[in-house]
Amino acid sequence: MVVEWIKRWLPAKGPAAALATVTRDHHRISRKDISPNALKVLYRLQSAGYEGYLVGGCVRDLQLGLHPKDFDVATDATPEQVRKLFSNSRLIGRRFKIVHVTFGREIIEVTTFRGRAGDAGPGEQKQSNEGLLLRDNVYGSLEEDAERRDFTVNALYYTPKDFSLRVYGTGLKDLQDKTLRIIGDPETRYREDPVRMMRALRFAAKLNFDIEPRTSKPIAELAPLLSHVAAARLFDEVIKMLMSGQGLATWRLMREYGLVEPLLPATHAALKRNNDRPYNAFIEQALINTDDRINRGRPVTPAFLYAALLWPAVREDAEHRIQMGTPETPAWQQAMAQVVADQVRSITIPKRFSLPMKDIWDLQLRLPKRTPKRAEQTAAHPRFRAGYDFLLVRERSGEEPGNLGRWWTDYQEQNPEARDAMAREAESTKPRRRKRRRSPAPNASNS
Repeated sequence: MVVEWIKRWLPAKGPAAALATVTRDHHRISRKDISPNALKVLYRLQSAGYEGYLVGGCVRDLQLGLHPKDFDVATDATPEQVRKLFSNSRLIGRRFKIVHVTFGREIIEVTTFRGRAGDAGPGEQKQSNEGLLLRDNVYGSLEEDAERRDFTVNALYYTPKDFSLRVYGTGLKDLQDKTLRIIGDPETRYREDPVRMMRALRFAAKLNFDIEPRTSKPIAELAPLLSHVAAARLFDEVIKMLMSGQGLATWRLMREYGLVEPLLPATHAALKRNNDRPYNAFIEQALINTDDRINRGRPVTPAFLYAALLWPAVREDAEHRIQMGTPETPAWQQAMAQVVADQVRSITIPKRFSLPMKDIWDLQLRLPKRTPKRAEQTAAHPRFRAGYDFLLVRERSGEEPGNLGRWWTDYQEQNPEARDAMAREAESTKPRRRKRRRSPAPNASNS
């Protein structure tokens, strides 16, 4: 029944056809499921004489029966006109001008309908030699905006004015078929914005959709183009990919389509060099734990995620330095600094995350040292819980054998006297290092 109805509404000539209008009794979107603040934005735009539509992922998710967290609006008003309508708004973006309308912690993102690239005036659009759009403030109609959307399932527009849904091409059919299909020529669209490749994998994992073959084919070949994207933007996009509750599925797609190398080059190299070590199992276990926390509504931090993603590279670097004669602690400290310095060339990691990330790594060196004084100091460390969780992930994945995690689990449950006894026992059973015998000083006769 639903499939027959969808086919009835589809335009005859595929993605290039005009928008179809779906009336309120033929879609499942209801105002009661829409953010009241998003509705306020739409109503004010419309009362001022502008068009206003909910657009993109929020409409897609509502049609699928999901509950979107973010609501985006598209309009024919320019960013400057939108800004004048809302005192609680600000203009952001150089590449694309966008208006953020703020209601407490909620932000409604408002974009102006995009026009065709060929209609750009002087200074309105700029592309790199690789085809990347560096500036794109070409404005157009609703139909032109739909052509500029990334995937057909995101080219959906809802208006409370008459409660209708405007659909581009095969959008509804692709939703029904669980298919992700890019709009336009895949290679051209990926070159315009390589982040679309990341979004393709994220949506496929999040929605459990198949990527249509024509859409997926160029990804592995064009993945190196991600190195041309601003490092700060890639930080946000990786967070969206791996901290949305489907991180494990997304990571596996990233490896399948070759996105790990341009995003995390040192991690990619460590994984490639060491198939016999459980580095990938460790990252997957960290993502399993992250997915579980997110899906249970528990807090997660990018510091822990990036600490896990970069750990194979840190360990490889530290072990190499130790083999070359650097003492253990300096070797690890140098490895941590080097890996972070190398990584920020690809993805910017803000200090509010990189500093606690280093603390998590440093705790992996401190946790095995369990004298009464050191154990007490380690347990009082502000990042102890994150470092302890990190150790548990290492043990569960087989990356770190032993029962150190069990010891620290028991330690946390004891009173001070019992903790002291545990630490003394651990200290007494720890194998002592042999002191190296010094070679006798050379004789004057041998010198």
